[in-house]
Amino acid sequence: MLGTQDSSATLYDRIGGKAAVKAAVDLFYDKIMKDSLLRPFFASVDLKRQRGKQAAFLTAAFGGPTKYTGKDLRHGHAHLVARGMSDAHFNAVAAHLQSTLRDLAVPTPLIAEVMGLVGSTRDDVLGR
Repeated sequence: MLGTQDSSATLYDRIGGKAAVKAAVDLFYDKIMKDSLLRPFFASVDLKRQRGKQAAFLTAAFGGPTKYTGKDLRHGHAHLVARGMSDAHFNAVAAHLQSTLRDLAVPTPLIAEVMGLVGSTRDDVLGR
């Protein structure tokens, strides 16, 4: 899955670029849909479209070539917060992302970097 170890390269490049993001998003949503805590939040979601939006978001967040044009995290998740999304749900999503990256053999330092980025979004995602 890895691209380059060059620390001056973007996180997007260091994890392996477009193919790596796609592989991660696909495996990540497979895990989400098997999780009884999270699956209800995706019951009426077009998962193909969601995967595309997530890939675009991660590409932009990781410094890749895509400019994300979707809603900001607070507005994009407000309807989920209204449905009861909480820290427990955020933690479950983060755990699935972390295990996805491990499954795809991403080195621990890059996983830590991704998880730091994810953690920094908690308050926005949960509308705080």
